[in-house]
Amino acid sequence: MGGKAGGLLNQGNPEALKWLIEHINQLITAQGIDVYREDFNMDPLGHWRGNDTEDRQGITENHHVVGHLAYFDSIIKQHPGIWIDSCASGGRRLDLETMRRAVPLWRTDYRLDTTGTQSHSYGLSFWVPLSGTGTGVFTAYDFRSNMVPFLNCIWDMRDKNADYDLMRRMAREFRQVAHYYWGDYYPLTPYSTASNAWMAWQFDKPEIGEGMVQVFRRQDSFYLGCQFKLSGLDPAARYEVKNLDTPGKAVMTGEELMQKGLKVLIENQPGAVIIVYKKVS
Repeated sequence: MGGKAGGLLNQGNPEALKWLIEHINQLITAQGIDVYREDFNMDPLGHWRGNDTEDRQGITENHHVVGHLAYFDSIIKQHPGIWIDSCASGGRRLDLETMRRAVPLWRTDYRLDTTGTQSHSYGLSFWVPLSGTGTGVFTAYDFRSNMVPFLNCIWDMRDKNADYDLMRRMAREFRQVAHYYWGDYYPLTPYSTASNAWMAWQFDKPEIGEGMVQVFRRQDSFYLGCQFKLSGLDPAARYEVKNLDTPGKAVMTGEELMQKGLKVLIENQPGAVIIVYKKVS
């Protein structure tokens, strides 16, 4: 659809779909591809509507989407274990059927902005357990704001003045806590994009009695601390609680953490902390 002027391959056309399935799967086999990344930097709606008469609007779109899902199914069937990254211009295919087949390892082109990424993570974590974005400008606050299950480190390793010790520490920290993103998600603050807000959430893995809390104090907040009531814990159990930025550990009961709450102080503006906990008895 669109022709020589530039258009869209009509995946609702059986012949076009057959060619696409055969061609791409042959390339995947021949080149030993383990991760198939599909971008989609265009708006297809005009092509779909332009292909339908007034009384048939939506038919081409329907057939195209069904064909595209069948195309993904063919890749999964012919290449067990392959990853499909549905980048789609950053977050344009976060629909249920696509997410059953693929993951958005680049979830949005609105990246690197700390408030934006915090806000994306807050909302997406309700529905999309695995997603990716990037971190570039390097401070601990930037890195922690951009921490997601799949993290792209967009660092210029040619920069002789970069703080490589901090990079290594943050990379180790990410590896330490990344598995918690598979846990149960609990937002601990209301959603906000305000520059004077705090934002926090909890990921809990009840099967191992561990989890983490991520807390962000934005640049214009005049509050030095907050207290967050956690969720999903065993009220009778004792938990070892550690702030990754400070020495020492505290021991609190699940009831204390859920009823009284976890006190968090952040002196920096902006600032971010990660607190991990594990059941000890």
